[in-house]
Amino acid sequence: MTSTALEVRLASRPTGWPTEDNFEIVEVDIPTPADGQILVRNVVMSVDPYMRGRMNDVKSYVPPFQVGQPLEGGAVGEIVAVGSNVEGLAVGDNVLHGLGWREYAVLDAKHSVKVDPTIAPLSAYLGVLGMPGLTAYAGLLATAEFKPGDAVFVSGAAGAVGQLVGQIARLKGASRVIGSAGSPEKVKYLTEELGFDAAFNYKDGPVAEQLAAAAPNGIDVYFDNVGGEHLEAAIDSLNINGRITMCGAISQYNADKKPTGPSNMIQILAKRLTLRGMLVGDHKALQQQFVQEVGAWIASGELKYSETTIEGGARQAPAAFLGLLRGENTGKMLVQF
Repeated sequence: MTSTALEVRLASRPTGWPTEDNFEIVEVDIPTPADGQILVRNVVMSVDPYMRGRMNDVKSYVPPFQVGQPLEGGAVGEIVAVGSNVEGLAVGDNVLHGLGWREYAVLDAKHSVKVDPTIAPLSAYLGVLGMPGLTAYAGLLATAEFKPGDAVFVSGAAGAVGQLVGQIARLKGASRVIGSAGSPEKVKYLTEELGFDAAFNYKDGPVAEQLAAAAPNGIDVYFDNVGGEHLEAAIDSLNINGRITMCGAISQYNADKKPTGPSNMIQILAKRLTLRGMLVGDHKALQQQFVQEVGAWIASGELKYSETTIEGGARQAPAAFLGLLRGENTGKMLVQF
């Protein structure tokens, strides 16, 4: 095994849109696992929109990345060395962990989860059966309190979370499922491949007008991955006692000035709407139910998913992340080592 490996560090904090200059590729010595630790050779890693927030030095629900230090994120890899006093894991096992953005990671064994490549591809544990999948499942069913017969609108619907929200809603008995996306190809994917009842390209015109045309009887649930104009449009279209899951606001992540809020917030009062933020970490109790139900849908072919995989490992990870922020992915964006 080689003695050195690459890792991606935060070189500087971006103002507005990040660039390649905000990242640094560094060659480092591969560490030896200590007592209770494992050494993992990463096979595939995730890039996710929330990582943009961690590039800023602001207080949030998760600590910011530190300048000069490697970034972090979900990854799946193969154990290549095991320290003493590690039980239940062995060299050759595949594990899910949180130290992506590097070729080799040493971590406490208790911070990894063994995964089975015979049940699903390793990449699935970062997407449909991983954090994005649970986000979609819990955000719709628990946070938005979805009920059969609800009409559901999902923004960013061709992304890792959005593509699953719409399908879960359909499988659970939604009366209508609507999605927004950023290209004609993605709109076609939503309606022809995933079974959305309607979808529109938000670049084609005002979101409020396109949503009203797609949902003439209004919506009952809005799953928000975008924020901004989408949120304002959804508030206009929501029916009495409608519910909003605030999952993300990618339209604002790279803003270089303070974004303005929706101008129609008074409708939250008039319509008795519920707007609730959600973090996937609050829903660990649903993990087993989620895996069983979604796993069965995948096995039966009732639920489909897409992945966009960038080859090239650590050197291509910054480009993959920037591409994600520009919406170049369909489904989960991944980096293959």
